[in-house]
Amino acid sequence: MPQIPHHILLINCPDRKGIIAQVTALLFKNNLNIVVMKEFVDTGTNTFFARAEVTGKLSIPDITDQLQTIFDKQADISIRPVEKKNIVVLVTKEHHCLSDLIVRYHFDELHANIKAVVGNYDTLQPFTEQFNIPYHFVSHEHRTKQKFEAEICKIIDQYQPDYIVLAKFMRILSPEFVARFENKIINIHHSFLPAFVGANPYKQAYERGVKLIGATAHIVNNLLDEGPIITQKIIPVNHEYSVKQMVEAGHEIEKSVLAEALRLILEDRVFVANNKTIIFN
Repeated sequence: MPQIPHHILLINCPDRKGIIAQVTALLFKNNLNIVVMKEFVDTGTNTFFARAEVTGKLSIPDITDQLQTIFDKQADISIRPVEKKNIVVLVTKEHHCLSDLIVRYHFDELHANIKAVVGNYDTLQPFTEQFNIPYHFVSHEHRTKQKFEAEICKIIDQYQPDYIVLAKFMRILSPEFVARFENKIINIHHSFLPAFVGANPYKQAYERGVKLIGATAHIVNNLLDEGPIITQKIIPVNHEYSVKQMVEAGHEIEKSVLAEALRLILEDRVFVANNKTIIFN
């Protein structure tokens, strides 16, 4: 039977000769076994990326210190135990992405714990609470953006999630909010970015007579719908599709794309490098 990895080792550093040999020798010296290891060098920036699945008993601080010694403190090194991560989901009114995540969670197929759902409407509260998941209603009406986000942050801090998932949360987040959870906010956008950014993308697509529609999951930054892309998918459409039919087809893609993006994130397969991602499948 294949060994189940106990930890994931992630390395991001300037490239040079001998990195793989040094890392594998150090892990061997510490009686650790590499189940899978994948590497990539971005020649444009001379940056080395590696992801290794490791078995054996280890002290995370000790192995991290040993690895940093190899790289003269010039590497970004992370060692993470293989375990379920915690997420908080932000929603508005559309149910399809949230319901898909909750069903996967209910049947233990999400590989994450949904600690809570936060919505700026209470539309999805009855559905969420059927699964014994806490729902927090925070209206954006009669609140300044600053107070609205402060209340959401207060709720999120209660749960200390590893990631925040925007499952059709139709509010633009402030730079301060994004910075607080840097590279920890995952969004699903109902368009094949960079086309049709912003509101009503299916209406935009219909009016342009597009032949393909799609969805994009990305990490949120301060550029509207232009953060590092994790996953994208498209399907063909034609002139017979109405806007409503495009929306319905698009919802199916959105669920699939978000689920796949979360799998990659939750399995520690995604590196963020400037405004793009390096993904080890």
